[in-house]
Amino acid sequence: MALFGAFMRGTFGLPKPDREAVERVKGLARSALQLSPETAFAVNEIACNDPGCPGLETVVLVMEPGRKTRALKVPKPLDEVMEQDILAALEG
Repeated sequence: MALFGAFMRGTFGLPKPDREAVERVKGLARSALQLSPETAFAVNEIACNDPGCPGLETVVLVMEPGRKTRALKVPKPLDEVMEQDILAALEG
């Protein structure tokens, strides 16, 4: 049973993020960035162990056709990300 539990965890041993929260942030990113429907997003919550990091942060990968993938880092847990956070990450 312990082995099965290891596969149910997300990146770096964190619990796997809630699918609804991931989809919510993808929707916020699509709305905030106003990109084409062909643009894909990947959303991950990661634990940053660097002393300058906030602990948990959310990374939104923006994959536009024909462009280099961009990573937007929001210094908040996934559940706390708002549209203005995505816009601020775009500027930073």
